[in-house]
Amino acid sequence: MIRLDKVLAHLGYGSRKEVKEMIKKGLIKVDGILIKNSDLKINEDSKIEIADDEVKYNEFKYYVINKPSGYLSATESNNYPCVTDLVPYHKGLFPVGRLDLDTEGLLIITNDGQLAHNLLSPKKEVEKEYYFKYKGKLNDDSVEMCLKGLNINNEYITKEAILNIINDTEGKIIIKEGKYHEVKRMIKTLGGEVTYLKRIRMKELELGDLKIGEYRELDVEEIKKLKK
Repeated sequence: MIRLDKVLAHLGYGSRKEVKEMIKKGLIKVDGILIKNSDLKINEDSKIEIADDEVKYNEFKYYVINKPSGYLSATESNNYPCVTDLVPYHKGLFPVGRLDLDTEGLLIITNDGQLAHNLLSPKKEVEKEYYFKYKGKLNDDSVEMCLKGLNINNEYITKEAILNIINDTEGKIIIKEGKYHEVKRMIKTLGGEVTYLKRIRMKELELGDLKIGEYRELDVEEIKKLKK
């Protein structure tokens, strides 16, 4: 459950102070009951009306965030803050896929289940690009091995991946799947150790200059490209 004034402020009906004023004026109803208490907590199925006009908050929403380290790619947790805490309240929001707790970078937050399914389906082979820092030694043989596919502890063979070694401590890699700890395990298989990992692109969507912990809504063209 979440506070009524917070919900309406996040949905753009004014600041929390302005929302409280509307409540005091008797303009807001929840499930048909006139509300006087701005501290009221509601659930996602509550019907909200402002001056007898129903608040629509069930439409699809699409956000991209720059996930900070220490945030869980989930909707709720008793131990860590969740990535959905970083975006405005909206019914049914969830992260598309997951980034490890200590991994930063691009994560899509939406309530569009079909889009999420398409982006995560192994058959779609959606590209995901990561920037990483590492210890150890990577070389041209490492690049070739990624292109051919890596044997990860005899558990599975990775799909073709593009490794770009920037220097002795930095690199980028493009993968088309998203198995558990995949990038870290790939670099370990190559003889290195990932010390920092950040996703910078998913399909055509790039993280750009979005700062850690910040979010923005996707525009129409970005949504079209993700759905294409």
